[in-house]
Amino acid sequence: MRYFGRMSDTSHPDWLGGPSVSPDPAPQDPTRAARGPGRPALPKRFYSQAGLAEEAGRFRLTLDGRPANTPARNPLALPNAALAEAIAAEWQEQVEVIDPARMPLTRLANTAIDGVAPRREAVIADLSAYAGTDLLAYRAGDPDRLVAAQAAAWDPVLDWAREALGTRFLLAEGVMHVTQTEETVSALSGAIAAAEGPFRLAALHTMTTLTGSLVLALAVLHGRLTPEEAWDAAHVDETYQASVWGSDAEAEARHALRRAEFAAAARLVALTAPI
Repeated sequence: MRYFGRMSDTSHPDWLGGPSVSPDPAPQDPTRAARGPGRPALPKRFYSQAGLAEEAGRFRLTLDGRPANTPARNPLALPNAALAEAIAAEWQEQVEVIDPARMPLTRLANTAIDGVAPRREAVIADLSAYAGTDLLAYRAGDPDRLVAAQAAAWDPVLDWAREALGTRFLLAEGVMHVTQTEETVSALSGAIAAAEGPFRLAALHTMTTLTGSLVLALAVLHGRLTPEEAWDAAHVDETYQASVWGSDAEAEARHALRRAEFAAAARLVALTAPI
């Protein structure tokens, strides 16, 4: 069993996996809950040491030696030591209270265990819907600088998707919907289904929904793009608009939060990469 740091607190509530109320049979996405307004008061830190214990080839988060659970009261067990250590470090870094907003890997792990693992086919179907509406298929008609920026950022990724995944995207100008071929949608659905385990599928879902592009998310999953490259490619339009009109502080703050969430999902991908 491994431990990370030390901090004392006399309280020891059964918080991980539900405080004093019964768990919701359809648990709320903890990532969404952390982003939403009107969050309840944060629970006080009640443990001295966050660590991990190996159980049947998996690694369970422990708090003062007690096995930890997800909000739906499933074991918070991770597929490898690297991810488990990163999550234990998040718990150890909490100070007076436990703030889920500062624990992105924990939130994603909870989502993977509680929401993705028991609903894998539904998650694949949800992601497959993005195959027909991918951001990279919708291009600006003008100005020339934006057209060129989109082509420079997006065309190489679509070339990779054609070679690696067997897709051939039809492009549209503006916001008019373009129907992709059944072959392309089927190829992308197959690429989603090939994501190994609930953790990588949860990360793929997060990256896709944050960018609006399944292709960019798959490019990160396959190592074709770095997280920074994928995020910048997803925001070519916003970068252009900011260069013309200037940036807005409130929008920049929202952008930074979403970028941090995307980076956490990409880190989860890296920590769960097949050896």
